[in-house]
Amino acid sequence: MDNPFFNHPILNSPYEYPARHWEIDDSGQPTNRILDARRRVSFISPIPKPRKRRDAAAQQASLVFDEASRKLADGAQQYDLTAIINAVRRQVDVWRSLPNPAQWCVTPETARLLQHWRHHRFSGIRPFFCQVEAVETAIWLTEVAPHAGRAGRDFLDHLANASRDANPDLLQGRGEALAVQETEGQMLQRVMPELMGAKGILVLNDEAHHCYREKPGEDNEGNLKGDDRKGNRSDETL
Repeated sequence: MDNPFFNHPILNSPYEYPARHWEIDDSGQPTNRILDARRRVSFISPIPKPRKRRDAAAQQASLVFDEASRKLADGAQQYDLTAIINAVRRQVDVWRSLPNPAQWCVTPETARLLQHWRHHRFSGIRPFFCQVEAVETAIWLTEVAPHAGRAGRDFLDHLANASRDANPDLLQGRGEALAVQETEGQMLQRVMPELMGAKGILVLNDEAHHCYREKPGEDNEGNLKGDDRKGNRSDETL
């Protein structure tokens, strides 16, 4: 295939801030133009152009939804996921660019970790930019956002609301009550007794990419009904 996009899709180093990307039009087709900026978050993936024109229904089915416009099942609130993610990225970008550690509004331990990531000359395996940015975002939300005025509070309120809507507080989730012989406390005592007396525990789930907020049309087990589909984001290395 004689197409620059498909012949040389990767433009950025995995270790550096993504500074360029291939432009993709609204139908998911590459324009073969390189834009000197980071790609904004999108739920549209590049789709190879079909050799034969299909009918309108088939063409529409080939496009990936923008799930950001979907409402919660109860219709109580609408989340614009792409806007939230892009806004958080802008905040983290500005915070990352601050040259003086005294301006970072983080603990001394966190400041030393950030300086190590940003200035250490790695001789072997080094973290990818996306890995560092993920932790930077968690740091910003945890240590910086609470002191960042209205903007910080808005992000934290959004996360709290999303977590409350997506994660029920009982072990059985939204299903029927579980027939168990242990209480939650007894289960924790059995599984992790050494942590029962500890405080301030932070758990990082590296399988979070398997987590999906419920969408209209899902049954109690999270299976999609009818024509519902999940969207995919374009790879940022493109």
